[in-house]
Amino acid sequence: MLNKVLIIGWLTSDPVVKYLPSGTAVAEFGVAWNRRYRIDEEWKEESHFFDVKAYGRLAEDLSSRLSKGYQVIVEGRLSQDRWTGQDGKNYSRVRIVAESVRIIRKPKLEEVEEEDVSPQDKDPFGDDDIPF
Repeated sequence: MLNKVLIIGWLTSDPVVKYLPSGTAVAEFGVAWNRRYRIDEEWKEESHFFDVKAYGRLAEDLSSRLSKGYQVIVEGRLSQDRWTGQDGKNYSRVRIVAESVRIIRKPKLEEVEEEDVSPQDKDPFGDDDIPF
């Protein structure tokens, strides 16, 4: 059977990396996807949130390359976790197990940071000086 997921969304958290007893890295992070649709003459928007897990080298790479606010393409498969809580009830959660993650866009810099890296409007040589 086919189990394939492809989603474009925004990281809602920095990847958190932990290690299994075997030494395999596991990264967990969240991705949000917004759906816009129209009802009559009014536009609506609803947000959807997905938990994502990555394993091995991918997990290690993501922890050093991604942070909250990045727009990414996540390709992978769905996986269902099942467990019994301390209250005796059965629980389940569906998450995406990433096979690849590609960066589309980095977060925008804050205005203060943009001002710090923007070229200066002033001419460093002044109005009357010849630069040679």
